[in-house]
Amino acid sequence: MTKIGNTLIISFIIFSCILLSFIIFSCMLTPVIGAAAENEIRIADNAGDWGYPSPYLAYGRGPGYLRMHFIFDTLVWKDETSDLIPLLAEDWEYIPEEEVYIFNLVNNAKWHDGEPVTANDVAFTIDYMKEHPYGWVMLDSVDRAEAVDEHTVKIYMSDSYAPFMEDIGGTMPILPEHIWKYVENPMDYVDTDAFIGSGPFKYVDFSKEHGTYKYEAFDEYYLGKPNVDQLIYVKTADTQMALQLGEADLASIKPDMAETLTEEGFVVIAGPHYWNKNLMINHNKEPLDSVVFRQALAYAIDQDEFVNKSLRGYGKPASHGLISSDSQWANPDVLDYPYDPDKAKEMITSLGYELEDGLFTKNGKALELEVLVSMIGTGGQSMPDRDGEILKNQLEKVGIQIELISLETKIVDQKVINWDFDLAISGHGGIGGDPKILYEKVIQVPGTKTSPNTARYNKSEELNNLLDDLMHEMDPAKRQEAVFEAQNVYARELPAISLYYPTWYYAYNPDAGVEWFYTIGGVSKGIPIPQNKIAMIRSSAHGEGGIEQTAMQTTDNAQDTPMMPFLGVFAILAAFYIKRSGSKRNI
Repeated sequence: MTKIGNTLIISFIIFSCILLSFIIFSCMLTPVIGAAAENEIRIADNAGDWGYPSPYLAYGRGPGYLRMHFIFDTLVWKDETSDLIPLLAEDWEYIPEEEVYIFNLVNNAKWHDGEPVTANDVAFTIDYMKEHPYGWVMLDSVDRAEAVDEHTVKIYMSDSYAPFMEDIGGTMPILPEHIWKYVENPMDYVDTDAFIGSGPFKYVDFSKEHGTYKYEAFDEYYLGKPNVDQLIYVKTADTQMALQLGEADLASIKPDMAETLTEEGFVVIAGPHYWNKNLMINHNKEPLDSVVFRQALAYAIDQDEFVNKSLRGYGKPASHGLISSDSQWANPDVLDYPYDPDKAKEMITSLGYELEDGLFTKNGKALELEVLVSMIGTGGQSMPDRDGEILKNQLEKVGIQIELISLETKIVDQKVINWDFDLAISGHGGIGGDPKILYEKVIQVPGTKTSPNTARYNKSEELNNLLDDLMHEMDPAKRQEAVFEAQNVYARELPAISLYYPTWYYAYNPDAGVEWFYTIGGVSKGIPIPQNKIAMIRSSAHGEGGIEQTAMQTTDNAQDTPMMPFLGVFAILAAFYIKRSGSKRNI
């Protein structure tokens, strides 16, 4: 074979090797490019299962609602402030003479299946939830809803309802009529269509076994595609460790680690006191049915000891009027119970008990109570609990024998719902938002699923009347007066006893692209967790102009791709060998 022929063969082989290398390299690089294009946020959670993320199946505590709120939008919402901002409704008004609310909807909202969101969907949701009560919303004062046109809905009231805008406008998830009109029992509805909403994220997966949730951004979201492609909740035993190992981008942390994590580059945010650890009381049992005995319990409890030992000082004693002392609705002069074990003993003695060898007895029977305890914590994060032992020691000091029973939080909740308990250490949020929380935590909302943190107490006519006033009084000054007095009567009756407010800390990775925040008053109707969806549907400059459509990065320009350097080398080498081959042919 000639030298020219050999040169051509060698050139062809070299050229083929380069081409093959390019193909292999491309195949190896493609997953990397795909991964880089996905902007993923992972939230650590050590409780895991908070129910299916649909309105009726989400577990009835704050974390359950948050899992759902990424998928389903409400008419209005809140950002960092307590002020309402537009969501599905771009504007609204209340006409007091007619007792009607008018909402004008955005005209470009879509359901995740592509169908348009209309006023009919809002009217349908009202009708559906009146027929199938939804535990987070009260519709007793709503008469009916009417679609005036495609994007205007009127909601007619049968009675004034002071919390309407936050409770119904800002909490009620709007349902797609074309799907839910066929659903007869919402508590059994787990078909794929059950998770079609109009929110910024679409449902992808929920693993009840592993306690994980996965969502993806809704490209056609009416406020602009979220600046996060995927949102994932991961269950982990140690949320803080998951954050430090890069397995999560947002997590609750131990308060004493705040400074360390800040030095490591994380952003740490301290929450307001919108969550309380409390003592649920079975007021249907003797002697717990006695106001005097419940007041004696309050005097026997040293709130400062809980703060110092359980919280290591990261918190403060709670108001006995339930409303958070951080709330604009807090009564600064609410009835209080300073720690006084001698007064507690005196009050118990007045009920016919005798103190013998440090233990109260009556008719030869010891005064003994069971206390249910769990690892409940704010934001759904389980945590080691010293409260049971602290409470046991405090109550036994005044002559009450205590048996502690430790159970999972959901089992404790169910026992409370079934009245199968004496005392239970529990906790809940919502105490920084609208004072309707007083009503909700005293009176079971008619027709709704029983809440484990509602006292279901109706033995005080005075308290009932005040709760009715704060629900229906539309004059702000008169309503505040009713709210202040309701806190005093609540503190006197003690349907439950608030123990303390923890100061909870979250930390997040700022490089993940989301600037998380606490909402004044809490997310929706008062959830004290910094997982407001608004953080993911506006630019990072969210503090300077409200919701903004996110500027998405594109890869349309070839020079922006990581393949370009390799393609350039390939082109140079190919040209070199072709030129070299041609030169030899000319020799």
